[in-house]
Amino acid sequence: MNARTEPVVSIQDLVQPDRVHKRVYTDPEVFELEMARLWRRTWLYVGHESQVPQPGSYYATTLAREPVLMIRHTDGRVHVLYNRCAHKGAMLVGDGCGRAETLRCAYHGWTYATDGTLQNTPLPQGYAGSGFGPGSPAANLRALPRVAAYRGFVFASMSADVPDLEPWLGATRATFDNAVERSPEGEIEIVGGCLRYVHDANWKILLENVSDNLHSMVTHQSAYQPARMAQRELGDIPAPMAVTMLEPFGGGYEFFDRIGHTVCGNGHAYSGGNVSIHSAYPEIPAYLRAMEQRYGADETRRILSVQRHNTIIYPGMTFKCALQSIRVYRPLAVDRTIQETWTFRLKGAPEEMLERAAFYNHLIFSPASIAGNDDWEAYHRIQQGLVSQGSDWVSQHRYLAGSGANDDGTFSGPGTSDIVFRHEFETWRKFMAAGESPA
Repeated sequence: MNARTEPVVSIQDLVQPDRVHKRVYTDPEVFELEMARLWRRTWLYVGHESQVPQPGSYYATTLAREPVLMIRHTDGRVHVLYNRCAHKGAMLVGDGCGRAETLRCAYHGWTYATDGTLQNTPLPQGYAGSGFGPGSPAANLRALPRVAAYRGFVFASMSADVPDLEPWLGATRATFDNAVERSPEGEIEIVGGCLRYVHDANWKILLENVSDNLHSMVTHQSAYQPARMAQRELGDIPAPMAVTMLEPFGGGYEFFDRIGHTVCGNGHAYSGGNVSIHSAYPEIPAYLRAMEQRYGADETRRILSVQRHNTIIYPGMTFKCALQSIRVYRPLAVDRTIQETWTFRLKGAPEEMLERAAFYNHLIFSPASIAGNDDWEAYHRIQQGLVSQGSDWVSQHRYLAGSGANDDGTFSGPGTSDIVFRHEFETWRKFMAAGESPA
C-alpha cells in the first residue's frame, strides 16, 4: 500500500510536506498533547513590563491554560509565578491588573511577598516540625523555570530546557526593535484593557489566518467594497480613517503576493518588509517632527520604512509595529480559543498616533468589528467543515517550491504562499514527535 494512503497512526504521519491531517485541528487527544509537548515546552509571551510599572504591580493571565502572575518585586525585578497558593491551591488574584504590597490568599489568609516568598500563615505553630510553612521553600509560590525579556516584552517557559530567548526569537528581534524605535522616546507602554474574543475554532486556525493573504479578497468583501464605494463618492475629499483602513483589504492577489512572507525558524515568521496594507496611511506631521528631533531625518526614514505587516512569535503571539497592536492566542479546547488584542503607546508620540491604533484595533479586532466578524465566520466554517468526511487532509501545496534562502538564514516566499503554514507545522511536528517512537 502506498505510504500516503496508509492509516494515520502516529504524530509523524499527521504532518507531511504538502498537507496535514485534519486531526491536528479536531482531535481532543492531539490538543492535550499540544498543551503538554508544545505549549509547556517553549517560550510563551506573558506581557509587557509596562503592565507592571511599580513594585507590587501585577498582571494575572494564563499560559497553556494555567494561571500565572507577572509581578514586580520591591527590587524592581519582574517575576512570573504560578498563580496558586502553596497551601490549598486557590488562585491568589483574579484576571487582570492590580497592585498589592503583599499577596494574600482569600481562602486561609496565607500571605506572600511580591517575589513569592511566604511571609505569614494563621497560627504558624501548627506547622512546627512539619517541614512546611514559613521558611520552607516548598511553601513559597513557585516561579516558572525560565523568565526573560526582550525590549520590555516578557516571555516565560514552563520548561527549564529551552534555548535562551534572544537566539530563539532570531530574525523577529528586528520587529521588536522597530516597535520600540518608533517611539520618539525609545519606549512603549501597553495602555487600556484588551479586546477579548472567544472563537469556536482551533488555535492553529486563528494563527494561520494571520498569514493567510489569500482570504482577504473573499472573506472581507463586506468590509472593503463599501469602503471603495465611499472612496469613489468622496473624490478628492480626504477619506475618513475607517475607509483608509478597510479599503486595502481588497488590494488584490498580486499586491498580497508582493508583500511576501519570511520564515525565521522556531515557527516564527513575518509578512511584509517594505510594504503592507498600512503603508499608504496619511502621515502625521507632529509625529514625524518628534521622530526627527530624536533620531534625525535619515534614521527616521529608515525606522519608518520597515513595514512588517504581521509578525508571528510561535505559537501564541502576533503583532504589528506600525499599528501598535499585539494579539495573543490562548487555547481553551480543541475547538475553543481566546484571542486578545492589546494596544501600545509610543512614548513621546502625539496622541493622534495612539488614537489611530486604538481605532484600528476596534475596527478590525473587536467583537463588534467588521473584519473580525468576517474572520469569526470563516473560523467557524473551517472547524465545522473539518469534522466532515469530505477529506482527511488539508492542503499546503501553494508555492511548494517557491521559497529562497536569505543571508540571515531566513527563507522567503510570495505573500500568498503556504510557506508559513509549512514552517509552523515543521516546528509543531518537532515538539509533538519528541519522545515518540516511529510508527
